[in-house]
Order: sequence, then structure tokens, then C-alpha cells
Amino acid sequence: MKQKKWIVSGFDRDKAEALQKATGLSDLAVSVLCARGIDSPQRAADFLDSSPDVLHDPCLLQDMDKAVAEIRRSIESGEKIAVYGDYDVDGVTATCILVKYLRNKGAPCRYYIPDRLSEGYGLNTEALRSLKQEGVDLVITVDSGITAKEEAEYAKKIGLKLIITDHHECRESLPDALAVINPRRDGSVYPFRELAGVGVAFKLITALEGAEKTKRLLKEYGEFVAVGTIADVMPLCSENRAIVKAGLESLENTKNPGLRMLMKQAGIEGKRLTSNSVSFILAPRINAAGRLGRAESALKLFLTADYAEAEQLAAELCELNRSRQTAENQILDEILLRLKTEFNPGRDHVIVLWGENWHNGVIGIVSSRIADRFGLPTVLISLDGDTGKGSGRSVSGFNLFEGLETCSDFLEKYGGHELAVGLTINKKNLEAFRAGLNEYAAGVSGLYDNIDRLNIDFEARPEELTVKNAKGLYALEPYGMGNQQPVFSLSNVLIDEIMPISFEKHLKMTVECGGQMFCSFLFGTGSSNCRFVEGDRVDIAFSLELNSYRNKENVQLILKDVKRTRLEEENDIKQLELYSCFLAGGRINAEDADRMMPSRENLVAVYRHVKTNARDGVLVTDPETLYRKIRRESKLIMELSQLMLCLEVFREFHILDYSKENESLRILINRLEQKVDIFGSKILLRLKQSKEA
Repeated sequence: MKQKKWIVSGFDRDKAEALQKATGLSDLAVSVLCARGIDSPQRAADFLDSSPDVLHDPCLLQDMDKAVAEIRRSIESGEKIAVYGDYDVDGVTATCILVKYLRNKGAPCRYYIPDRLSEGYGLNTEALRSLKQEGVDLVITVDSGITAKEEAEYAKKIGLKLIITDHHECRESLPDALAVINPRRDGSVYPFRELAGVGVAFKLITALEGAEKTKRLLKEYGEFVAVGTIADVMPLCSENRAIVKAGLESLENTKNPGLRMLMKQAGIEGKRLTSNSVSFILAPRINAAGRLGRAESALKLFLTADYAEAEQLAAELCELNRSRQTAENQILDEILLRLKTEFNPGRDHVIVLWGENWHNGVIGIVSSRIADRFGLPTVLISLDGDTGKGSGRSVSGFNLFEGLETCSDFLEKYGGHELAVGLTINKKNLEAFRAGLNEYAAGVSGLYDNIDRLNIDFEARPEELTVKNAKGLYALEPYGMGNQQPVFSLSNVLIDEIMPISFEKHLKMTVECGGQMFCSFLFGTGSSNCRFVEGDRVDIAFSLELNSYRNKENVQLILKDVKRTRLEEENDIKQLELYSCFLAGGRINAEDADRMMPSRENLVAVYRHVKTNARDGVLVTDPETLYRKIRRESKLIMELSQLMLCLEVFREFHILDYSKENESLRILINRLEQKVDIFGSKILLRLKQSKEA
């Protein structure tokens, strides 16, 4: 579990009290608002306003008038229209709503989603040629096309009209299309540039219908727009906040057979839905179809009106998701093993790796997991012969798309935005690309200021963590990028019990603070990677959730980070300094020497623990955790300095050997040829002399 730097905002309690009286919000809710600088009634009202009235006029988007005129003319003329989508959740939901709208208007409309595995991302000339041969007159892209200059020229050449709607970063020049709608275009006067691809498609629909019908359209399409916006990790503020809040409310009582059956199969039908429900439950199942080359299954699910077909398709998506998880874990294990030898923290500013025949559909999510674990932008590339297809994920403060632009000479194709990219590269350019991206990253001043930071709203009091206050936080939802779920901290917490769950993937911990017991969960950390033991005093950072069991609700803590208390850390530092001073030949007083002197029981306990827990004769752990685990299981008094002395004695007699790797110890068990008398140790003799001096 990687330690983070805690940045605690804090707040003015007088302002919070005044805001609570003015708004009627719960104590925790107003405290969070104040911690985020929203400390007046007007600011709070502006932030919390999620009514459709905050949505901007779609006609402010460049080329919207051209697109509307052409689509209306095409519908009136009975021309065949194709919606060209994308295989991720954003692209699928965008395709869904535009196809639904156009068909409702009587347009002969079909859809086309490129196969992720054989075609890759975005427009391609073969698809355009095929659509033209089918008699399609107009192609409207959603969530793609903004960098497709060559493809747009080809469409024009074969007489295929093209309208592009997208939200990804634009290059200096745009494709030559009838209309290019993107809130990120240079010179755009549209007030909000953070719409998802499905958000831009929704804006096109509202422009076609008239902005005065926005509320009705939000009820009709809002659930899909919300799902796509959340899944694409767009900031949930301004327009997106209004769209997602309305969409989640519609989703709970959806009349769409596909959404209903998917929620049923995922086990969340009838439950309160949040952005987390979409992010961690629905989105992975929808994405799995596209990742494994079956995106059309997801689109069919949302377009069907038949509940039996919807149930079958929803079950298929859940099965695909299980297959995706298996493929993902296999690649992740391989990469983590390689990073032990191929990753150099002092040299590598980004992680760029490639491998033969990695599944193109899952390397994006593996990139995300690696980026999160190492705190570095990550690009993974799957090689098939001389061609590599890559997917990258970034971290806060690093614009990965700009990084690719500086390395464009090495790439055949690329696209995306600040936090997520896709690319195609020739095998011969891999090393040059990795070097170029690292060079770019190294040259950006203050690039990693936000990496490994954990933003905490404030330190809570145990008595504030109630069911009522937890429910009061609902007013701040939906949570996501730009409006993160509140994170709190507690100090000097006692770990009462640690229990592995889900086959050692996660931990359930019972903790006590201020005389109150709380159930907490540490996800993604098994007991083998846990740095703490029962009885430890720690500081915790967490978000609040409610658990309902047998009609009884209680608060549970979702741990974001755990660290030892300052007193514990200071004692460990002092003990290491004492040990280092003695080992270097420095003088220590009799009291410290007595405290450091290991007993026979200490030596036995250390050796027994190392031998029991070593794998293939090697144990890798951090010393602070090691001595606490030994102390816990042996019920002996032990300090960090005593542990290090024990290891030094064992090394003196070649029983064990150890080395330091960053903050970890690598302990190797040696094969003993004969018995030894460890109490004849020169190190122990010198320590005894210091004790008696």
C-alpha cells in the first residue's frame, strides 16, 4: 500500500455554523462546502444548483447551426443517415441517444461502431466506403472524428456528407466536414468545455428540437447521458452536474429494458444509485463488450424494446465482463513482474511498456491500474507483428495528449485527451517514443506536484460520523471529477481487528476512536501487503458510506489511506537512528544499549517469522511492519532497533543476509552447514559493553 502526502484543507467552524443555519444542510455537508471554499449561502446555492436551467444554449457551439440545417434537410429528404460511434461507454451511449432520436423522427438511420480489435478507434476509410456502398448519404460521428483529417477528405471524395461531433482535444487544423461540433475548439464561445461525447450528442438533439424543450429531452435521454458522462470521468460540475443528477434520478426508475435488465444482472436493481454505482458496476459491464470486440451487443441492449432479449444481452455483458477481468489480471501480473526489473524511479518519469499480443481491449484499464499504483502516467502497447496499438492513462497534472503531440513523429495515429489516449505505432519506433515521452515529462516544471497527494476535507470528530450526517452528504452528490466524494481523517485510531475478505484481495478492519467502534474497509490490499497489525495506533483517511443490513443502517468507513501516528513514526525514526549510530561505531548510553539488547526469545521469534513467511528463501517487507508483526505474534516486547540488531547478528553468522531496497528489506535465508553460538556475537558483546559502561 503506497503512502500518500495528506493535504488537509480544514475549515472555519463559525462560517460553517452560519452556513448551516442559512441552508439547513447537515453539519458534515456544510463543513465540506466550507473546506472547499464554498462558504456563503450564495456560493452554496450556485454550487448545488443542478436544475436544467443551468444548461447552456446548444447553438453557442460552433457549427451547430450548420449541423442542424443539414440534418433537418436530410430527414425531410428521406436520406439514409449513419451514426458513427465508438466502443466505450461514452461512445455507445452517444450512439444510442442519437439513433433513438433520429429514428423517432422517421429518419432511415443505422449505426456503425468500429471493432476495437480489428479496426481500432475512430473513423476509417474502409468503414466509410462500406457505408457509401450501402446507400448512406450522411454520416454523423459521436465521440470521435476530431483528428480524422484524411478520413474526412476521403468521405468528401466519395460523395459522403460528414458531420463530426466530438469532445476530444483538437489539433491545429480541423477535418474538412460540413460541421465540426466540439466545445474544445479554438475560439469557442461555449461556456463549458468539459462535456462528454454523449453530452455533445445530447446538445445536438436539443438544438434540433429547440432549447426550450431541454427539460423534456433530459427526462427522455438523461439516464444515458449521465452514464456516459460518469464513465468517461468528466468533471461533475456545471452542466455535467445537472445532467448527471437528473439522469441518475431517471435511472433508478428507468423504463429502458436494457438498463433495467443490466441493473438486475449486476445486483443493483431497486437500490439507491450514485455515480459510484455507474463507475464501478454498470460501466465496466458496458465497456467489457467493446473491449472484447462486442460493442454492438451493448448498443443492441439499449435499443431493444423486448425485455427477454434485454435480459439475454445483459447476461452476455456480465459474462464478457468476467472474461475481461481474467485477461486484465493476467496482463497486470506480467507487467508488475517486469516492472521490478525494468522500472527505475530515478530515471522514468512515465511508464511505457510493450508486449506481444496483449489484449488490445483491456490494456487501457491495466494502464489505469498501473498509473494509480505508481502515481505515473502509463502507456501500454500491444504488439502484433510490427504494429503496436497502445492505450495510455495519466495522472493529475500531466496532459498525456500534449505529450503524444510532442512525440507525433514516432506515431502513426493517436488521439484522446488530457487523461486518456490511444495510439498506433511501428515496432521500430518504440524505444524512441519511450525516450521522447520521458524527455517531455522531465522538462515540464512542477509536473508531479499533485502526484501521491491525498486531498482531505478536514479532520472529523468521531461523534460526527452518524447515519444522519452521512445521509446529509447526499446533498453534495453526484460525486466525480471536479466534485470528489468527501474525504475525512481521524487521528490516533486503534486497530482492533483485521480480517481478510474476498480471497485476500481486501481487508475489513474494526477500528476504535473516541470510544466508538467503526467497521472499515481497505480495498485492493490483502493481508500480505498490509503494513499494520492489530493493536496498532494509526491515523486514517476515509470516505463515509451507509450499510443496510436487516433493515438497520450503520456507518462504514472506506479507507483511502492509513498511516502510523506521528508518535509512532517518531519513535521508529529514533530507533533507526540509534541502531545506525551503534552500527557505525558511535557511542550510546547504557539505557539505550539496554533497550536495544535482544533477548534469546527475540532472536528466536525473528528467525521463526522470517523462515515461516519467506517465499523461496526470501522475505521482502519493510522493517517497521516486520517488527510489529513479530511483536504481535510472539507477544514479546520489541523495538525496531532490536529487530535490526537481530538481523545483524544473524548476518554475522551467515544465518540470514539482508539488503535494503528503497524502504524495504530483502531478507535471504542461508543454508547452515553447522551449528553456531550466536551469543558469541561480536556485535552483542560490544552492545553489552555499552550497557555496562
